[in-house]
Amino acid sequence: MSSSSSPGSSGPSFFGAVWQIGGLTAISRLLGFGRDVILAMAIGAGPLADAFFVAFKLPNLFRRLTAEGAVTNAFLPAYAKAEKSGGPSAAARLAEEIQLTLLWGLVVFTLALELMMPVVISLLAPGFDKDGARFNDAVTLARITMPFLPMVSMVAFWAALTNANNRFLGGAAAPIILNIMLILGALLASLSAAYGAVPIAIAVPVAGVLQMLLMQRMLVAIDKRPRWGCWPNSSAAGKAMWRQFFAAALGAGGMQLNLLVDTILASLMPVGAISSLYYADRIAQLPLGVIGIALGTALLPRLSRLEAAGDKTEVRAVLARGVRLGMFFALPAMVGAIVLSEHIIGGLFGYGAFSAAMISPTAQVLMAYAVGIPAFVLAKIFQPSFYAANDPKTPLKIAMLTVMFNLVASVILMQVLGVAGLALATSLASWLSVVIMLVLLVRRGRLDGDVAGSLPSVLLATAVMGVVLYLVKPVVDDQRVYSGIFADAFGLLAMIGIGTAVYFAAGMVTGAMPRDLRKTMRQK
Repeated sequence: MSSSSSPGSSGPSFFGAVWQIGGLTAISRLLGFGRDVILAMAIGAGPLADAFFVAFKLPNLFRRLTAEGAVTNAFLPAYAKAEKSGGPSAAARLAEEIQLTLLWGLVVFTLALELMMPVVISLLAPGFDKDGARFNDAVTLARITMPFLPMVSMVAFWAALTNANNRFLGGAAAPIILNIMLILGALLASLSAAYGAVPIAIAVPVAGVLQMLLMQRMLVAIDKRPRWGCWPNSSAAGKAMWRQFFAAALGAGGMQLNLLVDTILASLMPVGAISSLYYADRIAQLPLGVIGIALGTALLPRLSRLEAAGDKTEVRAVLARGVRLGMFFALPAMVGAIVLSEHIIGGLFGYGAFSAAMISPTAQVLMAYAVGIPAFVLAKIFQPSFYAANDPKTPLKIAMLTVMFNLVASVILMQVLGVAGLALATSLASWLSVVIMLVLLVRRGRLDGDVAGSLPSVLLATAVMGVVLYLVKPVVDDQRVYSGIFADAFGLLAMIGIGTAVYFAAGMVTGAMPRDLRKTMRQK
């Protein structure tokens, strides 16, 4: 692995990185919606869909715990510290050691899960009848999708390495490959019911192989590909990184553990509850993916370098910019999802095997998840500050507290609100996590009053948009110019267009729009 250039020596600016990551993530999420529309048409929201979503939850959960969370959050600060203390060659040796350890560990872990899959599924979905088709389908599909875990974790590690060198393109583009392959798998599954969801499951590890090839090309392009050996060394820097890794895996995965709680409890509810959670979560995750993950990904390498240099003033400035930008997008996303919930679910998924009877309950779940959208985004902005300061234990403690809160709240709220209660509990748990992190960051001097400077104007612009959407909904419904199968989708697009135009106009008038975004729009 070459060590010719230092991390951060070139590449996009902070806002440029957010724009690049967010743009590619938006493309991926749009493809993901296309994928989910086809999935809804092919397998609907019944027993087969429940089985597939449980099977896909397993590698997806570990992907988010290890790949998207722990690998990046633990590796980037360690890489920055190694380069600062020992130069590029020390950073390169650390990358080579972590690469081998990660690969061997995940391969062994995956083989163990493959052998124990019936037990794993019975824990993940205790409401499935162990002699029933849902349980057997879930076991079969999970065994097919599980090899995706080590592959996507290697992809995440390589993406963390390119991110450390201010190159974000490959890591942001990799999910696009997964969505394309799942679309192809769903199309194949829709051709014949005899296939079941097997083609969709096969598409998952195939996507993993293609993602690995993409990231290898990206590493070669910047001359940062780690060398391979037979067995990793055990350096002091590597041991320190792995100690951070396991804390970071649970700390960064608090939301994912809460979603896992949702799935487990939903398996005890009537058929279709798991599917409702999945489809609603896909909508709620859009702003998280497009802006929250983009901000978190761009923030971590910058904060790691600033913390290594001891520059608290610039840490506060960077975090404040991130919060202002995140709230500019997250608050209107929350209101839009609540106001347009039934139109969103019906317009995106209400076709084929997804019956009209499923639209209203799924929309209720979406409204409950929408309450937590700003918290989901803020968590992705706040967490990197702790990891950059080599403090993964604090996010871990917060995550454990919120998981316990979510479990108690879920059991209570599901009695009153059904499956929507599970989603609402997850949203409330995320808000609890964000409030705790906010208080700690203020006390540690990482946040100050500047962080809320534009919040009143953002709230005002969001309120204007919400009122306009509420008033225009019946007008759009009554004045449809298209009455075909996708009439709901066209109506949804019209309302999204109106809401976006109103919000951006109000944002310009009130001054809610962040300066970086105004500058970019003028340049366009």
